[in-house]
Amino acid sequence: MIEGSFTVKTIRIISIAFIWVIALSFGALNVAQAADHLPSWNDGTAKQSIVEFVKKVTQAGSPDYVPPAERIVVFDNDGTLWSEQPMYFQLFFALDRVKALAPQHPEWKDKEPFASLLKGDMKAALAGGEKAILEIIMATHAGMTTTEFETIVEDWIATAKHPETGKRYTEMVYQPMLELLAYLRANGFKTFIVSGGGIEFMRPWTEAVYGIPPEQVVGSSIQTQFELRDSGPVLVRLPKISFIDDKEGKPVGIHSHIGRRPIAAFGNSDGDLQMLQWTTAGEGARFALLVHHTDAEREWAYDRKSHIGQLDKALDEAKAKGWTVLDMKRDWKVIYPD
Repeated sequence: MIEGSFTVKTIRIISIAFIWVIALSFGALNVAQAADHLPSWNDGTAKQSIVEFVKKVTQAGSPDYVPPAERIVVFDNDGTLWSEQPMYFQLFFALDRVKALAPQHPEWKDKEPFASLLKGDMKAALAGGEKAILEIIMATHAGMTTTEFETIVEDWIATAKHPETGKRYTEMVYQPMLELLAYLRANGFKTFIVSGGGIEFMRPWTEAVYGIPPEQVVGSSIQTQFELRDSGPVLVRLPKISFIDDKEGKPVGIHSHIGRRPIAAFGNSDGDLQMLQWTTAGEGARFALLVHHTDAEREWAYDRKSHIGQLDKALDEAKAKGWTVLDMKRDWKVIYPD
């Protein structure tokens, strides 16, 4: 896996270099007075609302000042930090794992949803809904140690490419959001991912790509079990769901993993609604933003009727409560990093 290792290293070097460039830029200027914190954002309500919020909660003497320890901000991942169409990227990972494991499971040729997957019929394979997806996840994510799973994810994320764009999945992160993460951290915020995706699927690469370390990732999980083997102690992944970090589960995950209510939250779908509600219900200055996918030319355009990342109830609540709604086509100069 020389190519995979090289790619992971390259991603890490580029990410660290980007973070240092941003940090040095803020060090050369007063953070609050810098000319442009978010160069890939068009001037408009979304960008202005972010800058104004950061200024009022970080400026000493401001009635809305928030101490650094309490500057917690949470981001959904799928559809908020990177793309999610035509299906969640972790599901692409699971489908590739089915193909890799098929020789060990001849029974899959006649068993759904695996039979359809092996024939390349995604629609038929996923016709079983959540039950089918859960069966695929359990078959491809369990039955190994946590260390073995981490290696599998690292190898896949370093080489796998999106079937429509031809880009590696980590090349489909949003450049404006990378700038936002750096901008917030430069202003004393602690950034967390709170995603419905698998926590151990994200942790191997989020630090290199987003600058968010594993301990600041909250996600769905399966059960693990301690075993003492001849090679030493290991944690084994079991085919049982432990926690689903989606919808009502997101505030629960935040409370369990972070222990502080965030003062800002970023999402893109109804799956993030409860996280935004929980965040904005706290005392003091609060901020909530929804990424509205409106750019069919540079990415995808979808909202209320989408089978992935449906944005319906949350969009209505954003308008009713005055949350910021980011229009991707209008507010972002670029989508992906160059």
